[in-house]
Amino acid sequence: MTPWTLIILTIILIVFIVVRMKKPKYMKSLEQEEFKKDYRKAQLIDVREEREFKTGYILGARNIPLSQLRQRASEIRPDKPVYLYCQSGSRCVQAAKILRKKRGVEEVVSLKGGFRKWSGKIKK
Repeated sequence: MTPWTLIILTIILIVFIVVRMKKPKYMKSLEQEEFKKDYRKAQLIDVREEREFKTGYILGARNIPLSQLRQRASEIRPDKPVYLYCQSGSRCVQAAKILRKKRGVEEVVSLKGGFRKWSGKIKK
């Protein structure tokens, strides 16, 4: 493999990663205080894996892991806001894209910093 081929492949990989992780325009990221104001009126979804969820979760959250979201998207109502969180916030971007594509969800909000930044009530 020539050095130019390696450089081109590296650039393609970087562009792919950046595009995949870019927050969609229809998704809002809120700090904890803002998130707390309305999450009880919405569908609160924890997209972490089950083993992560079992270590603790925000009161009222349902666990639909990102790895299962495509298959379980029908469990989400498209007419109600969806509040998402994961461990750090990165999986929420992928989850929002899936929910928009599969269910036509219009209002998606994520917890900035994810569960690790959450200092509110949790259930273990």
